[in-house]
Amino acid sequence: MLTIERALVDQIVAHARADHPDEACGIVAGPAGSDRPVRFVAMMNAARSPTFYEFDSMEQLKLWNEMDDRDEEAVVIYHSHTATEAYPSRTDIALAAEPGAHYVLVSTRDEDEVEFRSYRIVDGVVTEEEVTIVDSYA
Repeated sequence: MLTIERALVDQIVAHARADHPDEACGIVAGPAGSDRPVRFVAMMNAARSPTFYEFDSMEQLKLWNEMDDRDEEAVVIYHSHTATEAYPSRTDIALAAEPGAHYVLVSTRDEDEVEFRSYRIVDGVVTEEEVTIVDSYA
């Protein structure tokens, strides 16, 4: 189960809507081993595509080094789908390289509705998980 603060959900959704019609992507970092997303980091979609996302390799390297220095990890890895439901594509599944991360997808296909879903992707197996949105962590 993913437990995430409403403010973080709002930031992810706002980023997805702002980058539409291209896919948006980023992470939410948290203390290593905590499973608690706390620090929102919007990233550039180097592919600049409505059907594919790719972290810029230099931006990703810098961020991963920064997380190491801060004893953080990528708790949430998110991206948007612009014309389809919020479900991992075959490409998303093939590229999922962080077995401990929550893979969040936001669909921006309907501007009046938010579709925000989370998955675990391990060894090509996709498991949808419950998302609990809280006002703040207790």
